[in-house]
Amino acid sequence: MSGESFEPRCAVVLAGRRGTDDPLADADGAPHRALLDIEGEPMLLRVVRCLLGRKGLDRVFVNIDAPELLDAYPEWRDLAQQGRVQIILSTDSPSRSVLESLEAAGLDEAPVLVTTADHALLDDAMLDEFLAGCAQNPADLSLAMVPRASIVARFPEAKRTYLPFRDESYSGANLFFFRTPNAKKAALFWRRVENDRKKPWRIARAFGLWSLILFVTKRLDLAGGMRRASLAIGAEVSAIPLTIAEAAVDVDKVEDLVLVRKILSER
Repeated sequence: MSGESFEPRCAVVLAGRRGTDDPLADADGAPHRALLDIEGEPMLLRVVRCLLGRKGLDRVFVNIDAPELLDAYPEWRDLAQQGRVQIILSTDSPSRSVLESLEAAGLDEAPVLVTTADHALLDDAMLDEFLAGCAQNPADLSLAMVPRASIVARFPEAKRTYLPFRDESYSGANLFFFRTPNAKKAALFWRRVENDRKKPWRIARAFGLWSLILFVTKRLDLAGGMRRASLAIGAEVSAIPLTIAEAAVDVDKVEDLVLVRKILSER
């Protein structure tokens, strides 16, 4: 696996809500955030179709809290009848939903790619770059991150959550490659900090006092941060920096939805 990209056989799309109250979906008239209209089609189906278009990727597991809503879409029914998609009922805990999805997708036998339903701009270019990076770095778990400089240069007005490191600040890109069963330890660790996902310093504190001090004083670069994360989690974790700013754009608020629609209309 020198520098070539490689393809997992299964992927998981996380589409569960933390509660039924969803101002973003309500504001746009959608029955569910994952079903927001993006260029005339549900956002979730855009993501699923992108994944199923990958060579070698046979099945997509969709973790969602209201699967009955998908029955209204003929394309979804067709994919289900073909056996290419499978539903997993999500829980009220994202980390637990991830663990159950990995179990269903067969992580014990083969690697699993994980992304989210709000990754509306997901495309082959992002996946190619991410999977090529994963091929070069055989960690238990690889995650995609985008440098702040790339995002600001492309979207100067966009507001993102960044993790500040010595070399650069990075935003997550909602792409995860679980290569080995040991990677499940990362999801177990996430259960401890998932409620603080928008508070980077609290997440850093969970890795230990010294790691928190190094993080706050920006004495850790990205690689160093991943080494400390690996020690705390008990599994090797690597970050794959992506050059595509759009990879960091998820649909988390109204401004994000407006931005995504603007990007796609300009294409």
